[in-house]
Amino acid sequence: MCRNFRPDDLPDGLVVDLLDRARRAPSAGNTQAVEFGVVTDPERYWGITLTPERRAEFAWPGLLRAPVLVLVLTDPERYVQRYAEPDKAHSGLGRNPEAWPVPYWWVDAGMAVHHLLVAATAADLGACFFGVFEHEAAVRQGLGLADRYRIVGTVALGYAADHRPGRSAGRPRRPIDEVVHLVPPDRLRCSP
Repeated sequence: MCRNFRPDDLPDGLVVDLLDRARRAPSAGNTQAVEFGVVTDPERYWGITLTPERRAEFAWPGLLRAPVLVLVLTDPERYVQRYAEPDKAHSGLGRNPEAWPVPYWWVDAGMAVHHLLVAATAADLGACFFGVFEHEAAVRQGLGLADRYRIVGTVALGYAADHRPGRSAGRPRRPIDEVVHLVPPDRLRCSP
């Protein structure tokens, strides 16, 4: 995750190409309800989410230089509508969002984010996914997004400047035998 960007503009068409790749991520029932809000004037976004006081002490000022911010949006109601269609109605998920034991709008959005991050890296760009958290309603309103959207998070895109890793970057990965659960356990081994 890049947290220090150069302010250089991105070439015409590059962001659309990256989003074209991201939109091809897997989608439950081929619902295709993940959308993207592209902010090419990031100051509008930061003006909503960072007060001048918070900005003065913000740990990642280089993040504010990213020339493009992509809001990853999802519409839970589109999943309900899709799963009410005849080929999916048997699932019972077409009643309402609460019928979903695992809300796949979050899963699908996460896959789209992953596709976007991989595509950005392949294009030699820096990218950083971060949450909107308590600012979701204000961002939606301030940027003129419909209330039906949930904002999963934001992806900053641009050319990377020198950057220091985040505080969590040095945290070791858990050993493979702690994260892989073999069923039945005697069929495969995690380590030689």
